[in-house]
Amino acid sequence: MTDQEAHPNSAEYSPQSGLQPNDPTAKLIETLEKHRGEKHIIVLQDYPDPDAISTALAHQLCCSRFDIETDMVYCGRISHQQNIALVRLLGIKLLRHEASLDLTQYRGAVFLDTQGATATALSKALLAAKIPRLIVVDHHEAQAELNAEFQDIRRNIGSTASIYAEYLKNGLLELDSAVAEHVKVATALTHGIITDTGGFVYAKPEDFQAAAFLSRFKDADLLNQIMMQERSRQTMDITERALRNRELAESFSISGIGYLRAEDRDAIPQAADFLLSEENIHTAIVYGIVTSKNEDETLVGSFRTSKITLDPDAFIKEVFGKDAGGNYFGGGKLSAGGFQIPVGFLSGVRDEGYRQKKWQLFDTQIKQKIFSKIGLKSKVAES
Repeated sequence: MTDQEAHPNSAEYSPQSGLQPNDPTAKLIETLEKHRGEKHIIVLQDYPDPDAISTALAHQLCCSRFDIETDMVYCGRISHQQNIALVRLLGIKLLRHEASLDLTQYRGAVFLDTQGATATALSKALLAAKIPRLIVVDHHEAQAELNAEFQDIRRNIGSTASIYAEYLKNGLLELDSAVAEHVKVATALTHGIITDTGGFVYAKPEDFQAAAFLSRFKDADLLNQIMMQERSRQTMDITERALRNRELAESFSISGIGYLRAEDRDAIPQAADFLLSEENIHTAIVYGIVTSKNEDETLVGSFRTSKITLDPDAFIKEVFGKDAGGNYFGGGKLSAGGFQIPVGFLSGVRDEGYRQKKWQLFDTQIKQKIFSKIGLKSKVAES
C-alpha cells in the first residue's frame, strides 16, 4: 500500500483535491495528520448553541479519520429546547466539565465557535493543566492572541458551521448520504447555519453555499423535528418578565430580569429576540443573574440589533471591558452578541433582602454603563 492510499485525507497525500498549501482545509488536514493517534478535548462555550454543537460533532467525526479520539466538553447547561432536541435526537455525547475530569489525558485543546471568552473556567483549567491550544475555528471577532497551531477566524461568515461545511466540501471528509453518521452531521450543521444566521436573514454568500452543499446529505424530517420544539413555560414567563421590566430609549429596549436558574439561561437570548420585534426598536439587551446549583452566580446578557451601523462586538467590549486577566467579558458578531460577568465574592447569599439589594446594584450598574454608551440617562440609575 502506498502512503497516498494509507492516508487519503492527509494534505501531502491528496493532490487530487487541488487544494493550495495555504488553503485552510489543507492546513487543518496537515495539523490533524501531525497529531494522529492523540486524544483531544473540544472546548465549547458554557452554554453551547447549535453552531457550536454541530461543528464539534463534525470535527469529532473528521478526527476519526486520523485516529484522534475527542471529548466534547462544556461547563454550563444545555437548556434551549432546540438544543436539547438536537443533542437527544442525534445522540450527541457532550461532557460537562467537573473537577473530577482529568484534563491531563488530553494532548491538545480544540476551540470551536469560541476563543475562550465564553468558556472562561474551562480555558483557565486547561491553561493550569498546561494543555496546548491546537485548533481555533470561529466566526466572531478575534478576542485575544490565540497562540494556536491552527486558527481560522472569519468574521465575514455567518456561522462556524459554514466553515466546517467548506472543510468537508474541500475533502476533509467525503460525505455519503448512505452513512447515518454523515447524515447526522449534515443535519446538525444545517441547523447551526440556520440558527446563527437568523434563518438566513443575516447569511453571507458562504452560508448559502454551505447550506446548498449540505442539502444533499441532510435529513429534512429530522431537521424539522429539531426546529419545531415548543417554548417552555419558564421561557415564556421570563420573556414576559423582560417585557414588563424593559426600559425604552432612542430605539433601545433594555431589560434586567433578575435571578434565574442555570437551566433557564437560554431564555435570555430568546427574550432579547422577542423585545427586538417591538415596533420602532432596533436594539434589545436582556440580562439577569444566573444561579447554579453550587450557588455560583454570573451576570449573563444577550444583545440583539437590526441596526446595520451598530457593531455588537465593539459595543459590548467598550461597555463592559476586560477582566483582570485581560479577557473581554463579552463580544459579538454582525447582529448579536453576549456578555457574562462573574458575580464572584458576592455570590451565594440566600437572604432575600440581600439578594434584592445585590440585584438592584448590578441592574443599576449595567444600565448606567449602557446608557452612558448611547449618551442617555437611565430612569433606574436616577431613582
